[in-house]
Amino acid sequence: MTGKLTCGVHHVGLTVPDLDQAQAFFCDVLGFDRVGGVPDYPAIFVSDGAILLTLWRAADPVTARAFDRRQNIGLHHLSLAVADDAALDKLWDKVRAHSDVRIDAEPGPIQPGSATRHFLIFIPGGIRLEFTVAAT
Repeated sequence: MTGKLTCGVHHVGLTVPDLDQAQAFFCDVLGFDRVGGVPDYPAIFVSDGAILLTLWRAADPVTARAFDRRQNIGLHHLSLAVADDAALDKLWDKVRAHSDVRIDAEPGPIQPGSATRHFLIFIPGGIRLEFTVAAT
């Protein structure tokens, strides 16, 4: 058998300590829509129309250990595409003003000499999120 057996990302599941806090960040700050959930799990589904995220609450948020991207195997970060430089700058202003966001890398080239710009943050709950706009 030859050829690709997959055709893109269906969804990404993220474990968070607080569903309300995670939903507020994705919906109120980033403009995602809540598109479903499983109250008994508990989980909620949010989408920006291009990507679906499943936000799962850790079984015991108090004792859950934060992911260390330098020591653990797993999701290093999630990068979301941004339409253009103006949108990236607007998004930067919005997320850096959020009291529970930690800045990892301010807006700049993804690597020296690159026209692709990005920035990285840790969202409320500690997940590392990147926003990237490719050079046109």
